[in-house]
Amino acid sequence: MKDYHINIFYSEEDQGYIADIPDLKYCSAFGETPQEALQEVLIAKTAWLEVAKEKGKPIPLPTYTPIIYQVAI
Repeated sequence: MKDYHINIFYSEEDQGYIADIPDLKYCSAFGETPQEALQEVLIAKTAWLEVAKEKGKPIPLPTYTPIIYQVAI
């Protein structure tokens, strides 16, 4: 099974890294490093999926495909 795509980016406003999972609405996390943000969003993903199952909410399939830009050198 394909897993969910995770975005990680630096936020000047928050002075740290934000990780989010586009397919899981509002599933995001903060970390002082990219690795910490990733660890935290993986915890958030587990919690998101558990709550959705408990409440009988639909769980979306992984569908997000990031746009990849190529730069000619």
